[in-house]
Amino acid sequence: MKIAAPKQILNYIGGEFCDPEKGQFMDNVNPATGEVYSQTPDSDEEDVQLAVDAAQKAFPAWSTATPEFRFKILNRIAELIETNLDDFALAETNDNGKPLWLSKKVDIPRASDNFRFFATGLMHFASESHSMQDKAINYTLRSPIGVVGCISPWNLPLYLFTWKIAPALAAGNCVVAKPSEVTPMTAYLLCEIAQQAGLPAGVLNIVHGGGPRCGSAIVAHPGIKAISFTGSTRAGKDIAATAAPMFKKLSLELGGKNPNIIFADCDWEKMMRTTLQSSFANQGQICLCGSRILVEESIYEKFKSEFVEKVRALHPGDPLEPTSKQGAIVSKLHFDKVLGCIALAREEGGTILLGGKAVEPEGRCANGYFIEPTIIEGLGPDSRTNMEEIFGPVVTLQSFKTEEEALRLANASDYGLAATIWTENVTRAHRVAAMVHSGIIWVNCWLLRDLRTPFGGFKNSGVGREGGWEALRFFTEPKNVCIEL
Repeated sequence: MKIAAPKQILNYIGGEFCDPEKGQFMDNVNPATGEVYSQTPDSDEEDVQLAVDAAQKAFPAWSTATPEFRFKILNRIAELIETNLDDFALAETNDNGKPLWLSKKVDIPRASDNFRFFATGLMHFASESHSMQDKAINYTLRSPIGVVGCISPWNLPLYLFTWKIAPALAAGNCVVAKPSEVTPMTAYLLCEIAQQAGLPAGVLNIVHGGGPRCGSAIVAHPGIKAISFTGSTRAGKDIAATAAPMFKKLSLELGGKNPNIIFADCDWEKMMRTTLQSSFANQGQICLCGSRILVEESIYEKFKSEFVEKVRALHPGDPLEPTSKQGAIVSKLHFDKVLGCIALAREEGGTILLGGKAVEPEGRCANGYFIEPTIIEGLGPDSRTNMEEIFGPVVTLQSFKTEEEALRLANASDYGLAATIWTENVTRAHRVAAMVHSGIIWVNCWLLRDLRTPFGGFKNSGVGREGGWEALRFFTEPKNVCIEL
């Protein structure tokens, strides 16, 4: 059974598609064309209440289902995503503006991988036991929490949505989820897949809407016992302020201002090729992108010259064209924000080496939201441009003389999500990796992901970890049982 992007998206509650209770919808815009191409629900607390009711009704049966039963359904969802790869990818590109080849290569396959990984993982999830010699034996029971809330962003819509939903379902929870209102389409299509896979009604409920009314209602609802959120640090603070006094479990994956540390002894060709990718993949709209490029002084001018020339070839264009290296910025609001950040860099005294302007393609995309890949130098580590997350096709260049200076620059940010280190000196790689204040360190690579590893950041980049056993532990409550011998 094929899936198709509708003209009007609906909520998915209790296994059924339904209008928002108040009948209000929002425009869904294709950022590559600037045109409204569908409508999405503008839901509020009434819709969230219906979703919680459905989830609570489904929880007893789902939470006690065998791991084998849950595995079969979640693995079937993975298979159906793969079967419908082209439809999902086109919907993702039309919603987000990223090149279609990128949606096919990265976003949709990863969504399938997320379901398969956690479907398999739940079959091997084990608890601990501790022997007190001849006195007692302690063992840990892990039970699903109940109804949990999953709220995901617009930059990797289905990729990050399923990164939360899959472990929550695998652990036996029922989910009330909200995708970004900017990119709702693939979340809607996931509901069709869930129906086809035989996921019981009420186990997964997807409510569409904005953050102030719909997202806030999920966070504040007393029946939702845990919140997994990916998004801005500002929104994360608001969520924590509401949820923490209610003693909800919280996983907050927030912003990044990631350093890319390049030493003179790097593998030059591999470094340059990967730095292009880590700077401008998905128009720089990935929380893991290296937006602060730190280069050893002895190779700085060589790097700058070659990097500028290679970035010059990354022409933004129609995301449906296979030759387009860069797509559209996700929305008019974010387009204006990124251009404002570039203007700020000029005001702070930065030199625009390349880019810095909007692009106006011809034809279908004449009214789309495109920005040239932009390279800025001449700003210190304390400038707003180097401190604040831009989340667009914008990078800054800074030079360093010593390893100590490189570390000071890398750690100057209030964020601490990821970092990339380029050196052929294995001792230096270990030493610098240990000293950089980031939760994820790549050495001589970028975005090489093992789903078993913990994912998350330090400082303003969030609280908690996702991935592997960390995710399954987050979505369960441990109980210690002590039996005297």
